[in-house]
Amino acid sequence: MNFDAKLDVALARLHDEGRYRTFIDIERKKGHYPHAIWTTPEGEEKDITVWCGNDYLGMGQHPVVLDAMHAALDATGAGSGGTRNISGTTVYHKRLEAELSDLHGKEEALLFTSAYIANDATLSTLPRLFPGLIIYSDSLNHASMIEGIRRNGGEKRIFKHNDLDDLRRIMAADNPDAPKLIAFESVYSMDGDFAPIEAICDLADEFGALTYIDEVHAVGMYGPRGGGIAERYGLAHRVDIINGTLAKAFGVMGGYIAASAKMCDAVRSYAPGFIFTTSIPPAVAAGAAASVAHLKTDQNLRDEQQTQAKILKTRLRGLGLPIIDHGSHIVPLIVGDPVHTQKLSNMLLQEHGMYVQPINFPTVPRGTERLRFTPSPVHGPKEMDALVKALDSLWSHCALNRAELAG
Repeated sequence: MNFDAKLDVALARLHDEGRYRTFIDIERKKGHYPHAIWTTPEGEEKDITVWCGNDYLGMGQHPVVLDAMHAALDATGAGSGGTRNISGTTVYHKRLEAELSDLHGKEEALLFTSAYIANDATLSTLPRLFPGLIIYSDSLNHASMIEGIRRNGGEKRIFKHNDLDDLRRIMAADNPDAPKLIAFESVYSMDGDFAPIEAICDLADEFGALTYIDEVHAVGMYGPRGGGIAERYGLAHRVDIINGTLAKAFGVMGGYIAASAKMCDAVRSYAPGFIFTTSIPPAVAAGAAASVAHLKTDQNLRDEQQTQAKILKTRLRGLGLPIIDHGSHIVPLIVGDPVHTQKLSNMLLQEHGMYVQPINFPTVPRGTERLRFTPSPVHGPKEMDALVKALDSLWSHCALNRAELAG
């Protein structure tokens, strides 16, 4: 078989559909985020503004985080030394887990190398802990949740996005004695809408089900201490397992679950994705712990970020551009065509020095291709004015329809 020819066909299909993903070489400059240096394919360095980063609050360059990382690096060196079970557990890992369990009001927390791995490892392990488990998954759940549920070999049911009637109908049709779990997100990152957490918890109580929430795009961002949407509405105690990331609002890297001590112990003991993976470096754990602790008390940063998101949405709506606004910090601008989306992204970067990646199928449904903006407290009026002016010009240049809003 000509394997290279098969690869050529697979890659050509992505190019033909306008879905081929490209990476650009950027270097963030400490103290200057969201500004960065882009190295063009020709080797030229240009100043750009990053508009699609997930470092929502700029904590990746906050002095409290950098100081903690420098101190840990000087004290321990670069690596963790192994998996948590062999030699990769340090005082920094335990300190971070204590900060996270406290953040969510849970007995314990368990660290993973990423929130993707935390979702995949936990959801694929739960049927081993609860034989016969049926998992009810929201249709718009993240790929990491879908993959974990798919791999676990157990029963799964997909309910329509945020549709409680559909969820109830599906759950009512199953064996009432079977163990059950409802898996959903708090903020869905592509549209920026929220889950009806309280109503889902009510259904879980009615059917005797566990609840599993992905708070990846909400931790650090919502709630009086940054515990997420569940904390914002005083519902964290009703959610059995909370998944979160350290790589977005907290500005570092890694993922975790927070739950009861027995749940964390069982996942720790059975999940291959935890057992056989080298732990995050101590310096990373130290920086993340410092970030979590800081954001428990810094409501100003959260308020500033929400203000920036509202300003950008208001200005884009004023131009008649098709944005989606569910009241979260996510600003999706619907283009509706992969080729046009890629073209807009390229022109923003090359002509205006603004970086925002196109988001195409399969991340979003066909026909809803978009640019997803994530304004932060450090995107000032100058950056905002330049972006709005550029989008106004490019939208007309590409002859895109701005007649009606997407949401």
